[in-house]
Amino acid sequence: MQPSDIGRLVTLGAPAVSPDGTAVAVAVRRVDLGANRYRTAIWLTPTDGSGPPRRLTGSEHGDSAPAWSPDGTRLAVVTGREGGGAQLRVLPIGVPGEPVVVCERPEAISEPVWSPDGTRIAFVSRERAARWSTGDDDRAREPRRIDRLLSRLDGEGWIIDRPSTVFVVDAGGGDPVAVAGGPYEHSSPAWSPDGRTLAVVADREPDWDLDETARIYLVDATGADAADGGGPRLLTRTGRHHTHPSWAPDGTRLATLASDDHLAFPAHASPAVVDVATGREDVLETGIDRTWRPYPGARPPIWDDGHLLVSCEDRGGIHLYRVAADGPDAGTARPLLTGERAVSAYDRAGGSTVVLVTDHDHLGELHVTDEGVLRRITALTEPFHRSVPGGRTPVRLAVPSPAGDGDIDAWVLLPDEPAGGDGPVPVLLSIHGGPMAQYTDAWFDEFRLWAGAGYAVVWCNPHGSTGYTQDRVRAIRSPLARTAPGTGWGGIDADDVLAALDAALGAFDQLDRDRVGVLGGSYGGYLTSWLAAHHSDRFAAACSERAVNNLESLEWSSDVAGWFGHELGRALRDAPDEYRRMSPLHHVAGIEVPMLILHSEDDLRCPVEQADALFVALRLLGRPVEYWRFPEESHRMSRDGAPRHRVQRAQIILDFFGRHLGGRRPEQVPAG
Repeated sequence: MQPSDIGRLVTLGAPAVSPDGTAVAVAVRRVDLGANRYRTAIWLTPTDGSGPPRRLTGSEHGDSAPAWSPDGTRLAVVTGREGGGAQLRVLPIGVPGEPVVVCERPEAISEPVWSPDGTRIAFVSRERAARWSTGDDDRAREPRRIDRLLSRLDGEGWIIDRPSTVFVVDAGGGDPVAVAGGPYEHSSPAWSPDGRTLAVVADREPDWDLDETARIYLVDATGADAADGGGPRLLTRTGRHHTHPSWAPDGTRLATLASDDHLAFPAHASPAVVDVATGREDVLETGIDRTWRPYPGARPPIWDDGHLLVSCEDRGGIHLYRVAADGPDAGTARPLLTGERAVSAYDRAGGSTVVLVTDHDHLGELHVTDEGVLRRITALTEPFHRSVPGGRTPVRLAVPSPAGDGDIDAWVLLPDEPAGGDGPVPVLLSIHGGPMAQYTDAWFDEFRLWAGAGYAVVWCNPHGSTGYTQDRVRAIRSPLARTAPGTGWGGIDADDVLAALDAALGAFDQLDRDRVGVLGGSYGGYLTSWLAAHHSDRFAAACSERAVNNLESLEWSSDVAGWFGHELGRALRDAPDEYRRMSPLHHVAGIEVPMLILHSEDDLRCPVEQADALFVALRLLGRPVEYWRFPEESHRMSRDGAPRHRVQRAQIILDFFGRHLGGRRPEQVPAG
């Protein structure tokens, strides 16, 4: 794979199965490198494999979020608009009729869901405050009043004057009615079976921005609560963090994904059942010490004959289970789909279970699954795989952790054509972000790019990663944390990464231990900067991208300001020296390895000042450093940024490591 092959990528979204189970709708995203944009359309395919997928939409500004009407004759889709905003449209499926524009919004629309009788659609969109009514000139608007944390959001910008609001609109068209709105953030609307009530996720309690707990509220679907000023009714009161509600068919209970984050963060999520009349919360004890709120792939549990379809992370995999919701077997989890694969999304209706599955060798495609047997029903990524040779399958290693608590998971991808021919192979050690995330058993463009340039690629899931036990995920909380103390960032996580590298070097004699580069983004960028500062002798070059370099300033400058006190278990105000101790910036004198710094200028999660601080410090020390800033890009630039920027990023990385490690350099490199 070469950087320009990013322009060939095809990505499938979450499946939406028709009520009778005979068809599935899915949004398909393609890269248009020439236009420097993405093209997204809705495709339909029969679940029995009787025909190939067919493209249903082709709007100039893209279609997404397909949602079936209860009778299966209509499909709601979200369509982009020229200049921004979105339309909610309804398309006839298999019956006469014309597409209907239900409503338009100046902001994006997401999460459309039909009422049980098919007459209304609930959706989420941001509602602009009065200060937006003065026109498009921001200099003429009133100033923003900031009175809470979470006033901005990466990829969204300012949200304090654009709260996320739940609307309901007539399916035939009309003016949307706001049923749950500002100043709070609302999401995940779910209709009760009688169509009278919507369950929503929000936090509307006093000092909610300091609490950081998602709760389930019930709201009148007609908007009466909003009209009389009463507001939604709080359902979950235990302090657990609840997300992704779904109603039981009889309307007496809600299933959610719940975690006890207030005890010690992070906490594994588990499927839970909440009684609508009493608010009683029953967390289903599955006996599986993993998080049931995977990323990606979390969605509302699906009720199925007294059971819930839910997925969980497990040592690189994302697996699908059927969990008993009540009775003597409540919590019993039966695996439906496991193995070295990632179930990135799933849906079930009409007796058909459709999963979006990827593995190390294949991009995600839709499959029907029955008792763990997969039958593929789409092949939309085949043109990419035919055009771009797949290369080898990664080798999985079980690496004893220096913590002495068992193995961590690591992988090695060897190149088909090593840089330098038959000689020693240069190595790139890649570190994931998060830290509460995991490298999954999935196809990953970056690893294929690095291998395509002649590198052996090594990656792992160290302590702090999800996919392990809750204790392991918490192992990198600060040693000063009042509950569940750990080693802090740069502790056992750094030791694990080095152990994985040593295991790879020991397992494959052809790897060149004198030509090892390290790279990572976000928390992975943090650990890259940390390792470069403390173990420069292990590496020939390093690339720190969208990184955390100064935890002290990040605590107030990030869009999730205040969050790191939860994550580390000790607030900055109580332990400023601990934040400095864990910050690579305060160890910068130890960085002697050539350093490449990449950052997005509109990154709100790890603001660009994090990169500025590292660059200035290294430059003043006279160390070899180069710094590239990407304009008008967010924290997720490497995944969702402008296609040309994604290509240029790959070219810059490969050129840098090519100069310092000897891998193949790309033919084109940005001029800078």
